[in-house]
Amino acid sequence: MEVTPKSRFILRFQALVFFVFFLGIIGLLAWLSTRYVYQADWTNNARNTVSVDTRRLLDELDEPVFITAFSRQNNLLREQIRDLVGRYQRHKQDISLGFINPDTDPERVRELGITVDGELLISYEGRSDKIQQLSEQKLTNALLRISRRSDRWITFLSGHGERMPDGQANHDYGVLGKELERQGIGVQSINLVETVIPSNTHLLVIAGPQVDLLPGEIRQILNYIEAGGNLWWLAEPGEERGLTPLAEELGIEFLPGMVVDASTQLFGIQDPAIVVIPDYPLHPATQGLNAISLFPHTTGLETGEGGPWQVQPLLTTLERTWTETSELVGDIAYDPDSDERPGPLDIAISLSRDVPEGSAEGSGASREQRIIVVGDGDFLSNAYIGNAGNLKLGLNMAHWLSHDDAYINILPRAASDQQLQLGQMQQALIAFGFLVVLPLLLMIIGLVIWMRRRRR
Repeated sequence: MEVTPKSRFILRFQALVFFVFFLGIIGLLAWLSTRYVYQADWTNNARNTVSVDTRRLLDELDEPVFITAFSRQNNLLREQIRDLVGRYQRHKQDISLGFINPDTDPERVRELGITVDGELLISYEGRSDKIQQLSEQKLTNALLRISRRSDRWITFLSGHGERMPDGQANHDYGVLGKELERQGIGVQSINLVETVIPSNTHLLVIAGPQVDLLPGEIRQILNYIEAGGNLWWLAEPGEERGLTPLAEELGIEFLPGMVVDASTQLFGIQDPAIVVIPDYPLHPATQGLNAISLFPHTTGLETGEGGPWQVQPLLTTLERTWTETSELVGDIAYDPDSDERPGPLDIAISLSRDVPEGSAEGSGASREQRIIVVGDGDFLSNAYIGNAGNLKLGLNMAHWLSHDDAYINILPRAASDQQLQLGQMQQALIAFGFLVVLPLLLMIIGLVIWMRRRRR
């Protein structure tokens, strides 16, 4: 084609039009990217996408979710948090994530009980929960707990001087009750003289009655146990307040005296009646506990052999403990010639058994009945619940007894093993091919091309 000034003008005009259209398309795509978001997970097993159960839960949340991460200036940790929360934000747009450096706001950290760098506070409709492990299962179950209203009730027994979940006195459980309600668990109190145990009770709590229960009340509690109800018995040293039939039903014996701990002086505690628990067994109710717990004025527990219950010690004292049967005045020491028992001693025990689901005993369906008996109720009182890991331990017990640990089980998804295993001969052949054969081939091709060009 002959190049003329006219054809040169047309080519330049076409190039200019193409350039303008190209910039316009790029600008339009940039604008659309701010209005519409599309993401695809092409990883093996879709391990960067939340599971179907999590997406189903997020679809049920109508209100915004606020997540606060208490993390220091650790870029790696903060990136892990953004990555986890980002998977939820891709499915639910109104999930917000904020970061707070715990070193710059110690008062709020202390008020919320934040103990781990990277701990997340999840809030929804005025209720909140915390998680310390960054995983989809932990975060999804926390969302599930705080999203449910009034379908789980913890019922506290009242009318006998028990500790109340809404009480403000030092011996009451007001702090615990508020924390349970903040996590979406309904809390109520009942007097068995006035009413029966409500049918919506997921967990019955007996927290240190000061007067004996009536035989009719004991019968109601036994019927509740026989029907498969969950129980949290927070006892005290001394009399059983008419609850001996309940202890016999559970196969539990309360040891005489009060447990004293000679090792507390190592922790700077001068009161021997305060028992320190530094280690915990492998149990869902103690999972994630990494702080000691303190138990003032506790009694030891023993369980009998056999029976329908699966019994597991939950809290066990150190060796330098014993049950002191005399008054705690002056110098005290273990007396082997008395009824005193040396440590280690069990001060909390969990019991479980399978019971028929509902009223159809012949249907074959069953569920697990759960009971925890603790020899001390002071550790969750307003005066002591803020010490060390007491609050975390109490919440773990309440969640396990309420079957919160069985909500959603999300298995971690990882990429399948795609490693290529090569033998020494195969590796040598590949190395010879890339280091010798391929360079020689390129040199030959280049030489042939050079010779052809010289002949022209």
